[in-house]
Amino acid sequence: MSAVQVTVTYLEMEHPAMLRAKRATRDDITLERVNPPDPAIASRFYADVGNAYFWFDRAEWSDEQWRDDLSKPGTELWVLKCKGEEVGYFQLTQPAPRAREIKYLGMLPGWEGEGLGGHLLTRAVERAWEAGADRVLVNTCTLDHPAALSNYLARGFDVVCKRTEWREMPPGV
Repeated sequence: MSAVQVTVTYLEMEHPAMLRAKRATRDDITLERVNPPDPAIASRFYADVGNAYFWFDRAEWSDEQWRDDLSKPGTELWVLKCKGEEVGYFQLTQPAPRAREIKYLGMLPGWEGEGLGGHLLTRAVERAWEAGADRVLVNTCTLDHPAALSNYLARGFDVVCKRTEWREMPPGV
């Protein structure tokens, strides 16, 4: 395995008024909560969205690990659909009282660049505030989609910290 240098950017939104919403103008999209959060749906989206961006930390998780993680207080799973087809998702967690973290967010392959990522992020932030957050957290890294950081900044998040680390990559990367 080879190692690559990765910059992780931590972002925060401290007030609902900071959100610069982006709404999709399409009338064929819906956002549906998966309640209770389903391990099969979460792990499938994690793999289908994350494989392109080297999301490995949960790749080998068992159904029991997914179930345990998804059953934590404040955890929510949401799926974005277009014409009834699943196209993206987000997972909210509660890392501390009154804080919500957008743990995962992404569009399925083939749906990037359709103008739905900003809408999905807007809805994730709005849901975090609706759930009683007094701050919303998210992080991204240089391995994520090239538009991830600019989307977070465009929606009103502030950078609170950056960290550089080395990550092991699979052969051939």
